[in-house]
Amino acid sequence: MSEEINNREYRQKVLKEIIMELHEGKTVDQVKERFDRLIQGVSASEISQMEQNLIMEGLPVEEVQRLCDVHAAVFKGSIEDIHKPQEAYEMPGHPIHTFKLENRALERLMDNNILPALKQFEADDGSKAGEALLQHLKKLMEIEQHYSRKENILFPFLEKYGITGPPQVMWGVDDEIRAEIRESINKIQRYDGNRKEAAESVRRTVHRVKEMIFKEENILFPMALETLTEDEWLKIAEDSNEIGYTLVQPAGKWQPKRQEAGASQSEQPVIKDRGTIRLKTGVFTVEELEAMLNTLPVDITFVDRNNTVKYFSQGKERIFPRTKAVIGRSVQNCHPPASVHIVDKIVEDLRSGKKDHEDFWIQKGETFVHIRYFAVRNAAGEYLGTMEFTQNIKPLRELTGEKRLLEE
Repeated sequence: MSEEINNREYRQKVLKEIIMELHEGKTVDQVKERFDRLIQGVSASEISQMEQNLIMEGLPVEEVQRLCDVHAAVFKGSIEDIHKPQEAYEMPGHPIHTFKLENRALERLMDNNILPALKQFEADDGSKAGEALLQHLKKLMEIEQHYSRKENILFPFLEKYGITGPPQVMWGVDDEIRAEIRESINKIQRYDGNRKEAAESVRRTVHRVKEMIFKEENILFPMALETLTEDEWLKIAEDSNEIGYTLVQPAGKWQPKRQEAGASQSEQPVIKDRGTIRLKTGVFTVEELEAMLNTLPVDITFVDRNNTVKYFSQGKERIFPRTKAVIGRSVQNCHPPASVHIVDKIVEDLRSGKKDHEDFWIQKGETFVHIRYFAVRNAAGEYLGTMEFTQNIKPLRELTGEKRLLEE
């Protein structure tokens, strides 16, 4: 046992040294051989745990993120031997089956549409070739649903098992890929005649998307399959419709082979008492209160004093995706790593009393979104949590004149 611990500690030490070498400017090829020797006979889940330990020791997520490309370079051709196919995830409708189905569709889009259109663009950068390439790149933006399900449904379940480092690292890479897709679209949409630069941007984007597909299927998914229960996969499948899918739909409705799927421990308890809720200024039934909150033309999310997500409303037109997997999740884990420091600052300002609210507004497609954060305090002024209040105010900004009472 002591030898095993020593080996683990040694691997941890070497892994940190490799990260530092990457930080200092060494290339993937220069560290690949050493990394390969380090992880001989080690499963993907143990490597992820090593990375998690480094993050818990205080190493920034952005530094651990440097290993992503090393993973891909080393594991190709070998990690498939470590992780044998599991029968459950090969069944249509299983979340992993759907993720992989989307990945195959993304590969077809890139290989059969984007790359041939790019080749044509490189041969003739006229408006017709540019428009064809642009349309395919815009189609690639549908990858947002794939990444959003991964980040907002799959990651919360991993976090329940203490696996936070690898999801944070991957979310950071997802955001980089999103930015590169937008950059490629922009370079073609606002083409300035620099054919080489535009082409390199598109090729780099395709490469990054393909690398992420590889990392998902050979690192993330095997780790998740080793960790989550059937009931949790069933819950992920049920919640996925809330966000939607990329390029394809699930190939079926998955059910575990056992006759009954028991309630997952991660599910929220069912409210048995559907009676009245008495407040100082009125009385509701639970049904009335839920219906009223869901009727409001805004999205409401409540995070308690421990930074745990406790509630969100379910209006007809949500602005940002929310699934039940978010309940009980740390609010920091609900945001991309690059913006966690902003979340921490907002919460701390509200908690300390420095501020009572914080406002932001962004253009999101056709909507103009007003995002407000309010400190929730009791009658004694004690901090209970933070409420996020999100609304599409585009219709309000367009109002002019007056409308008094009911006018035809």
